Amino acid sequence: MANPTPKKESLIPSIMEPQKKETFGNLGPWAEPSWYSSLASPYYSESHKKLRNAIRKHVDEDIKPYMLEWEEKGEAPVEVRLKHARSGYPFADVPEPYRPKDVPGPAGIPVAELDIFHLIVMTDENSRIEGGVGTALGGGSVIGVPPIVHHGTEEQKRKWLPGLFNWETSFCLGITEPSGGSDVANIQTTAEKTKDGKHYVVNGYKKWITGMPWATHMTTAVRTGGPGAKGISVIVIPTDAKGFSHRRIPNSGQKGGGASFVEMDDVHVPVENLLGKENEGFKIIMTNFNKERFIMSVGCNRKARTCLSESWAYASKRHTFGKPLIANQIISHKLATIGRYVESHWAWLEQLAYHIQQSPLGWQDPEIAGQIALSKVHGGRILEMANREAQQIFGGAGYQKGGPGAIIEQMSRDLRMMVVGGGSEEIIADLAVRQETALAKKRGWKL
Repeated sequence: MANPTPKKESLIPSIMEPQKKETFGNLGPWAEPSWYSSLASPYYSESHKKLRNAIRKHVDEDIKPYMLEWEEKGEAPVEVRLKHARSGYPFADVPEPYRPKDVPGPAGIPVAELDIFHLIVMTDENSRIEGGVGTALGGGSVIGVPPIVHHGTEEQKRKWLPGLFNWETSFCLGITEPSGGSDVANIQTTAEKTKDGKHYVVNGYKKWITGMPWATHMTTAVRTGGPGAKGISVIVIPTDAKGFSHRRIPNSGQKGGGASFVEMDDVHVPVENLLGKENEGFKIIMTNFNKERFIMSVGCNRKARTCLSESWAYASKRHTFGKPLIANQIISHKLATIGRYVESHWAWLEQLAYHIQQSPLGWQDPEIAGQIALSKVHGGRILEMANREAQQIFGGAGYQKGGPGAIIEQMSRDLRMMVVGGGSEEIIADLAVRQETALAKKRGWKL
């Protein structure tokens, strides 16, 4: 009998022997970003994996088991907030000189080594926390602090930033008013200088201010000049100042976020609390929006994945008419639809992140504002669709507080904040059209 011809190894990738791959997290289809377990990526290093692993452990062990309870109470326990502040995970954008020596960078990574893909990892992993619990743990500083980091004086940074890590200071962002939120150029709150030039006297109202119940300061948009964008300034107002008062707004979701109504009646603020130059605050606010909207877009993507993975697991266990729900083609079609949306949206976010990282202007690059705005609109629409389909798959369980669909039910009440916060989709979609049209014309486009 002739010896069998040795089998030649094929070099064609599609028929190569399967290679053992590193896996992480939920191994279900599209339950995690593809670089976790399935596809190669040029964007992530061992440092990003280290950060991802550490945050996943922290959230799974210290937060997720209690988050819905804290959300219902509207706050996290004080000792938990203090421990969280000193863990190194929050306030990663605060540079080393303003951080206590005994507080590490996230996962022990020096903050000077963090790039935008570390930001994506942190945002994505922390977006597995439902309700407003993320704010209950860290306050509203994620949006209230960046204007200080990027536009504050050395004295302001040293005065306010170190206290974040023991809750001596906590910041919220005061832009939205009862008369409107997205129309920043139409801010009504006024700040007039006293005759001796030492103080601003602030009068006006702010509404839906996230993190207000725990804030020591509010980074505030005020009108110091004439009408329109050229009359806007940003000042930091101590929340214990005379004439400053606030109360919670009972919203349908994100109770833990502490959204509040703020009233300022002849509040005296030292002129030293001005960020940047007087009447030049509009640009500070708008560039701050780029990062805020990007973070929210990443959050929408992760929450849509949560809807997908939770409903996939439920559809595999739940039996109706003698077979698993997932055996019905219409159910698997719902899951596939969510999958193709979250994966394509994630690829867009990574592309934007790469551009921002390569650009000398970073978040201030004029090329990105419209793209980020549109990615946030798209992310919000995906989340709305994913949550609706998840509730359809869960049926009554997706409408019930507690039980297998508790996270899906919670998300159904929270998601309105994701599609309105940071600028309503109608306003920022229009912004995207205007910005992209202007850039296209600048590149030579002619109709």
